[in-house]
Amino acid sequence: MEEFIGGLWHRFITRAATRSYPQAVVRLADMERTAGILFRALGGDPGLRVAPAAEVEHGARRNWLARLAHTGEKTAHAARDDETLRLPAEITLFPERSLNRDLYLWLIAQGAALDVDQALADNWIVANQTASAATLAAFPGFATRYRRLVDAVLAERPDPAKLPADEAAAERAIRQALLAPGSVGSLPAARKPPTPVALWLYPAPVSIDRRQSPANPTPAESRDGGSKTSDATERRRQAQREDMPDGKNGLILPFRAESLLSFADFVKVNRAHDEDTDDDPAKAAGEMDTISVAQDGHDTSSKVRFDLDLPSAAHDDFPLQSGILLPEWDWKKQTLKRDMCSVTVLDARDAEPGPLPSRLVRPARSLRRQLEALTPARRWIKNQPEGTELDIDACVRAFADRRTGHSVGNSGGYQSCERRERDLCCLVLADLSLSTDTWVSDDQRVIDVIRDSLWLFSEALGATGDPFGIYGFSSRRREHIRIHRIKDFDEKIDDRIRGRIGALKPGFYTRMGAAIRYATTILAKRPEALRLLMILSDGKPNDVDHYEGRYGIEDTRMSLNAARQEGVRPFCVTIDKEGQGYLPHLFGPAGYTILRNPAELPARLPRLYAQLTAG
Repeated sequence: MEEFIGGLWHRFITRAATRSYPQAVVRLADMERTAGILFRALGGDPGLRVAPAAEVEHGARRNWLARLAHTGEKTAHAARDDETLRLPAEITLFPERSLNRDLYLWLIAQGAALDVDQALADNWIVANQTASAATLAAFPGFATRYRRLVDAVLAERPDPAKLPADEAAAERAIRQALLAPGSVGSLPAARKPPTPVALWLYPAPVSIDRRQSPANPTPAESRDGGSKTSDATERRRQAQREDMPDGKNGLILPFRAESLLSFADFVKVNRAHDEDTDDDPAKAAGEMDTISVAQDGHDTSSKVRFDLDLPSAAHDDFPLQSGILLPEWDWKKQTLKRDMCSVTVLDARDAEPGPLPSRLVRPARSLRRQLEALTPARRWIKNQPEGTELDIDACVRAFADRRTGHSVGNSGGYQSCERRERDLCCLVLADLSLSTDTWVSDDQRVIDVIRDSLWLFSEALGATGDPFGIYGFSSRRREHIRIHRIKDFDEKIDDRIRGRIGALKPGFYTRMGAAIRYATTILAKRPEALRLLMILSDGKPNDVDHYEGRYGIEDTRMSLNAARQEGVRPFCVTIDKEGQGYLPHLFGPAGYTILRNPAELPARLPRLYAQLTAG
């Protein structure tokens, strides 16, 4: 009975203290695509991605009912840094759904105009006013929405007359800045932070800089082997570095009740072990405002995984060519670094020649029939003065004209055969990173889908006669980029090529920029007019070193720009459900396609090729 009454009281007091409107909720997941398009249309950095913001304690004054119910302690601040625009995962601030949606649109516009350097310099109130004024000046259509939002926000904010003098001064300054952006130069100091301003972006949480990390990754950093799977929310957390406790006499402490919770923060827990099946570190991290990171000197890699170690020469694929140096784009310095990446071209060691798998024989036959329409056809040109055969119709007409006295001279009585060739070629570049080892169904992995796709693609293109090549790639840092030769342009489809496809296995990481540059050097030597580069991928570019996030995205973008300058037409086929956030920045609006169901890739790939080359 006591627990029942306590539950009723908790629900009642929480409902009474919560100042939100769940019935009018608008979620970022529903606005994500619109957010990206609008952000870029308003002049925002096209390389930024949109992601949910984490809830953090704001420290502002709360009313007595909120303190009693322990509600309103945290809020999700909209924020922006060099790589990400963070927006609340959902907005329930206003009773009207249209207002909540307009708040999303305004925060997107604010993020597009915000000066990040000014915001990081603790002038965030000035930076937000400048961004607001610039947005209203450049896009007057936002003025009506902004006024409605300001009126709604001011109605929800605390009354300055009921606040202490210092907090009241800060509140009046915020109200003035909202009503007339640019009129407030600084925020008056107060003992407590002001209530969060829903229309403004706050400084982004400081994240750990990986460049300050040791040169060699810890087992926890490297155990995933380039897998793109992560927390579904991908929320940014505040982070700070701490020294690792030595653990000496850790349990011999003078008993103080207030020390119990703080001591738990420094309990040494190895969460990288495969045996820890009951722990949920992602859930634990999701409930923390600040994550402390310390470098542990103990190596536990022997208990985790070995598959990221490079194989020995006796068990690795045959190196066909090594030491190929390629450049890499440093987006922070805005410079192209020469000879930064080393490429090794490999041939499969364990590839045994074999026929096409029996389960693919019927789909391959069907695709070949569909693509036979693209095969160059023979066409007879009639009524020619010269040719390989007589044009019977022309001869009969000439004879009839002469008999009737209407001869028009020798107009040609021959016909010639013309064969029109398709002046194009294609190179397929497949991502073979370790993330392709993930399962897409009960009996099929991503790498299995890629194998089936390459089998069917190669069989189907045999019906068109178009020259094509197939390569795969993975990487482990910039000095070891692996290009797997599956089929060269001058090789025919046979059991040997099918055996190479069957020998494909997951590799390491995804340094996509270097792989695209190598593929461009191959296509640049081809004589065809249309040179198509089809990229099969399952996620973002990344590697174990600094090649992740914005760095990998921008390097890949620069490699694609260089490919276009060489006359190469890139096109990406991906199964990454979050690809909408970065693929338009890389390939343009018509340069990619996202397959929601990975099992569709084998059948879709040849058809996509037919669509891209039909003209």
